[in-house]
Amino acid sequence: MKTKSQELRTVLVTDCGSTTTKALLFERKADRWQQTFRGEAPTTVEEPTADVTMGALNAFREVQELSGRTFLHEGPSPFMVTGEDSGRGIDLYLSTSSAGGGLQMLVAGVVHNITTESAERAALGAGAIVMESVSADDGREDYERIETIRHIKPDIVLVTGGIDGGSTAHVVEMAEILVAASPRPRFGDTLKLPVIYAGNADAAVEVSQILSKRAQVVVVPNVRPRLDHENLGPAREAIHEFFLSHVMSHSPGYGTLMSWSPVPIMPTPAAVGDIVQMYAERTGKNVLCVDIGGATTDVFSVFADRSGQRAFNRTVSANLGMSYSIANVLVEAGVQNIRRWLPFGISETELRDRLRNKMIRPTSIPQTIEDLWVEQAVCREALRLSLKHHRSLAIGLESAREKGIADVFRQSSDRYELVDLMSLDIAIGSGGVLSHAPSRTQAALMLVEGFALEGITEIAVDSIFMMPHLGVLASVHPEAAREIFENDCLIYLGVSVAPRYNEKKVRSDVLAEVYLDGERLGQVQRGKVLRLKTAARGKGLLKVVPLSSGVDVGSGPGEALMREVILGETGIICDGRNRPIVIPEDSVTAQREVYESIALVKPRGQHE
Repeated sequence: MKTKSQELRTVLVTDCGSTTTKALLFERKADRWQQTFRGEAPTTVEEPTADVTMGALNAFREVQELSGRTFLHEGPSPFMVTGEDSGRGIDLYLSTSSAGGGLQMLVAGVVHNITTESAERAALGAGAIVMESVSADDGREDYERIETIRHIKPDIVLVTGGIDGGSTAHVVEMAEILVAASPRPRFGDTLKLPVIYAGNADAAVEVSQILSKRAQVVVVPNVRPRLDHENLGPAREAIHEFFLSHVMSHSPGYGTLMSWSPVPIMPTPAAVGDIVQMYAERTGKNVLCVDIGGATTDVFSVFADRSGQRAFNRTVSANLGMSYSIANVLVEAGVQNIRRWLPFGISETELRDRLRNKMIRPTSIPQTIEDLWVEQAVCREALRLSLKHHRSLAIGLESAREKGIADVFRQSSDRYELVDLMSLDIAIGSGGVLSHAPSRTQAALMLVEGFALEGITEIAVDSIFMMPHLGVLASVHPEAAREIFENDCLIYLGVSVAPRYNEKKVRSDVLAEVYLDGERLGQVQRGKVLRLKTAARGKGLLKVVPLSSGVDVGSGPGEALMREVILGETGIICDGRNRPIVIPEDSVTAQREVYESIALVKPRGQHE
């Protein structure tokens, strides 16, 4: 198959998910690259089939039937290579995967909020789900750590601890605990567990000797060589190598799937992270992206740190989802927090029953408007909780400076949150509940309220969840991935305008005036949510002028903010509720007023 970008005209890409395998056909037309046809089929990595290629072939056949393009044949590889006849064959096949639960890892370190936290960021950035984190200071006894580790079946273990040149005793003890626990890998029972050591370089030899008794060990540079510096790249590369050589090659049918492509299979979250980073680097925007699925919610962000460098972070909330994990959202958020978003009354018992029914029937879809509103209320809380988790891990480190004795004992003061919603340029939503919402306005409002957006923020959704496909395509043809991402993948919904204000200083009910391309469009009203419709599409110059020194829209208290934005079909959503969003006790009335103001329900008195 062809791999040179200038030779490519037809590329077939699959994402083998935990339940569905999605195949997309990308074609180079006269003017640009386009996504043309899509096919999907149930993933077949589990019994009774236990061969991921069967589901992939079913998805391929659907694409072939829809496109009228013949590209399948009998042979070691199922694909015909493009010939002179443009209606036959493909140039390249690529794939991502999160089937079988995706890449699952255990991380171990010495100090939780230093080395272990860096190890978590390295694993999450490589597309893994962190099943458990173990630290020397986590408050558990050694036997408790051993018991915990022994019952985990990770794909890969990442061990770190200590800064280079520091003490080696604790990280050596952690290696001995790991050997005593002797966890087995999830796949390949006859093989040694893959372990990556990315800790204090002075302990590398001793740790390798200890771990090699039970594990296949590779040593990479320290993820935290200094207190004020992270080096996550080498660990992430090692994770990817083990993912291919151990996890993928021993998963049912993946050996065959890998042989069909000259490009390595990527973990689905890693591919999404790559396309988010590429978009952020090209546009210079601060980006927040969420992929909310049935079992997990992944959050990706790219923000400039205090040194001006762009920092990428990814977190996965493995217990927050819209079907398999919907009961966990109920437990973490609580009934009241979900019920506050509903424009109709419902008892606590009925709400619990509805969500439990969804959990035991995870593939069901809403049958009534009330079912839809309940699902979207859960989405808001899943977004809120997953962003809270993300912000706790997406931190920056202060640059090196002279430290005294007091600073040594205040290491946490050198950390700061990277995610600043006031400086966020665009929020991107992906996943069925957002991408397939019956109304684009509903998707926009879920992002505004779930993330509690602040300032001026563009809102977009992934049209048919093609971000994983574009992430792996970008590794071969970045320009094609960019064109398809910006023209076919991203659907711009509109713009959120949400001032933050000092309640005591603001006396008027009008917080700010909104102008588009020099013309007054409307107002942001205190405590209300209004939708300002715009006839224009594409780019526009938005100006928001606070009417009080206590109102901040992103430029500072009382200062106007002007920004070029990309408009969408929902127009501009002006949210005059302060942050954090507080819903009055009579939440049914309050939320119904919000829905009426942006035309999601008809005003009272009208027949619905």
